[in-house]
Amino acid sequence: MRRLILLCSLLVPASAFACGPNTDCVIGDRTYRIALPETQNDEPIGAIVFAHGYRGSAQGTMRNKNLREMASDMGLALIAVKSYAEDWRIPNVPADPGTDGHIEYDYFDAVITDATTRFAIDADRIMMTGFSAGGMMVWELICNRPDLFAGFAPIAGTFWLSPPATCAESIASVIHIHGTEDKIVPLTGRPIGPTHQGNVFEALEMHRAKGDFGPVQTIETSGLKCDRQSNASGAILDFCTFAGGHAFKLDFLRYAWSRLEEVGQL
Repeated sequence: MRRLILLCSLLVPASAFACGPNTDCVIGDRTYRIALPETQNDEPIGAIVFAHGYRGSAQGTMRNKNLREMASDMGLALIAVKSYAEDWRIPNVPADPGTDGHIEYDYFDAVITDATTRFAIDADRIMMTGFSAGGMMVWELICNRPDLFAGFAPIAGTFWLSPPATCAESIASVIHIHGTEDKIVPLTGRPIGPTHQGNVFEALEMHRAKGDFGPVQTIETSGLKCDRQSNASGAILDFCTFAGGHAFKLDFLRYAWSRLEEVGQL
């Protein structure tokens, strides 16, 4: 029996057993990567899930040394997800405008189940974020998987065309961050091939109405101007802008995480 086990181990590639920042975690025909903080105690840790932009990859996310160090310094795992193809397969995406998005929604279900099973990650302390096309993926999850994460921080992304006619009933906490001079994903959208990037204000209004969010409080912090709202259930909706274009900064994630902690979502 021991000889058989040894033979099997020689036949299976070493990468099948590895799973981390430099090797894929395999779930079916999809993968993700994960970086754990350098120092950990025995308690489960929180995590940031990051969705890459157009033609990005989990490997590319993990090459961002500053992003990995930031997550580690915060005592968090960084989970880098990978789109089905070169872009996220979400409704109205130019590469596949007929898709219903479930190939991605189901993937995120599987990632969270796998990551919280393999690693000591607290399922109640996971924030979903993404930049550009990754931000569009985040908005789809806000609508279709609101209970999968403790909060969402889409950056410079929104729905294609327009917000969905219906979403899941639960109300997610959302912190949307966007540059006022963004020309790649303008706040009011732009045509791309046969489709059109959506209007950020329409996405925010959809979520605002669905969640019955209250009066706006405007604050300025960390280079951001944020219109903050909350509802009776404790969910928040922050719309934060900065003077600039299509950009991502680590401070955006620090702000989003601390804001969700502040209101008891993490």
